[in-house]
Amino acid sequence: MADHIKITKAEGTWSVRAGGAVLGETTNALKLTEGDYPPVIYFPRGDIAMAFLDSSDKTTHCPHKGDASYYSVVTKSRTLNDAVWSYENPNDAVAAIKDHLAFYPIDEITVEQI
Repeated sequence: MADHIKITKAEGTWSVRAGGAVLGETTNALKLTEGDYPPVIYFPRGDIAMAFLDSSDKTTHCPHKGDASYYSVVTKSRTLNDAVWSYENPNDAVAAIKDHLAFYPIDEITVEQI
């Protein structure tokens, strides 16, 4: 793994909400810390209500993690474009985040330990 990336089990129970709806809750979240960036919580895909997510055409590339795919969150009042990302085939060094989703910490999305 890149020296500046650390993946650990996120202790406790984590939830993610958007537009008043609970998108997921898990005790199996991962915490990815990368350099000076704030930690990112990755939720197992199986613990997320995928019916609220629409696949996006957006992709990005990280030299350390690989290619990220994006999803938009559909709420009652609006669509939050490209608010979720996933490394479908991450680099071997960060293989633990495969089949996990991360959510941008924007006003309409809440990721918290409960």
